[in-house]
Amino acid sequence: MRFIHTADWHLGRLFHSIHLTDDQRFTLDGLLRLVGSSRADAVVIAGDVFDRAVPPPDAVRLLDSVIASLALDLGVAVVMIAGNHDSAARLEYFSELARRTGVHVVGRVGRQARAAEVTGRDGVPVRFWPLAYTDPESARDELQRDDVHTHDQAVAAQLQTIVRGAGGAARDVVVGHAFVAGCRQCESERELTVGGTAAVNAALFGDFDYVALGHLHEAQTAGSERIRYSGSLLKYSFSETDQQKSVNVVDLGAGGELCIEQAALPVRRDVLRVKGPFAELLSREIDERLAEAYVEVTLTDIEAIANPVDKLRKKFPFLLSLRREETERAMAGPTAGSSGIKTRSTAELFGDFFLDVSGRAVSDTQAAEVASVLNALERGAREAVGR
Repeated sequence: MRFIHTADWHLGRLFHSIHLTDDQRFTLDGLLRLVGSSRADAVVIAGDVFDRAVPPPDAVRLLDSVIASLALDLGVAVVMIAGNHDSAARLEYFSELARRTGVHVVGRVGRQARAAEVTGRDGVPVRFWPLAYTDPESARDELQRDDVHTHDQAVAAQLQTIVRGAGGAARDVVVGHAFVAGCRQCESERELTVGGTAAVNAALFGDFDYVALGHLHEAQTAGSERIRYSGSLLKYSFSETDQQKSVNVVDLGAGGELCIEQAALPVRRDVLRVKGPFAELLSREIDERLAEAYVEVTLTDIEAIANPVDKLRKKFPFLLSLRREETERAMAGPTAGSSGIKTRSTAELFGDFFLDVSGRAVSDTQAAEVASVLNALERGAREAVGR
């Protein structure tokens, strides 16, 4: 069996006010060519298909076109789950009809996991277990489990609903969307929860032939070669400049043998950073790669500069972000930390505000109340129009 593991497409994403739909279409066309040339049997999309609960029409049309090409033109099975950015109900709309064309979409958490069985070229079936993202509160309700209070417990409860084939030769692949403890995070990922309960233990997935994960935007393993993040479709923040985006091409043998290749997809524009004095940047010879990329410039000058963006855009046509090293250093105080206020969570900022106003630190009980409110707002945002 050969399948391609991808995740975190974030269709409809805005990047510094730039609509990325054309960039995403360009890269997904490359994915379709890879599926055809590699003769893959299935494509797994491990959540965050859209960037928000109510995506723009162009993003919906793009997904429709790509899934139709996979299922109808290339004849491969598709297994797709909702992530924390997606609306579960909207993503799985028409899922029963889609299933008849080999497209298996799971948005909501069910009381019983339902496998998508795909027969590989070796004639041995692979059971893909699509486990959509859920927060602990929703999992308690959907799974009727009063003992679920963390994401780790929510994922464990979902995995317990999987029923293995009795004595069969089929292989089992889990498709999930979670933050596995110890893995590397990026600026462009939305936090799953407030208050430190988001981490999931990799040991939960130990019994499966492969675990296809989404949520983290950097391709990486999660405690085992068989537990992997594919990473996001594109670079969605300047913190991801040095990452090499790819998809995992997975060959799974009849006895569970595993061979994984990371295949790069074409990009319309790269995402790059440039740093230096203003005058030097203006006089520097730049190559075609920088001229065509989305660029963030960090100026190291101490003195003020009039209209730097307009002048720099003559060198970097797709300049999207300008930073001043001296300004950021001045803004980074004892409460902001060395990376500045943007790196701090809402709960941390509230704690600083509460301390300034009341003169005392937030208690554990108050912190739990704040976390509960923020998590409720986050759940509502996933279904809100135009988040």
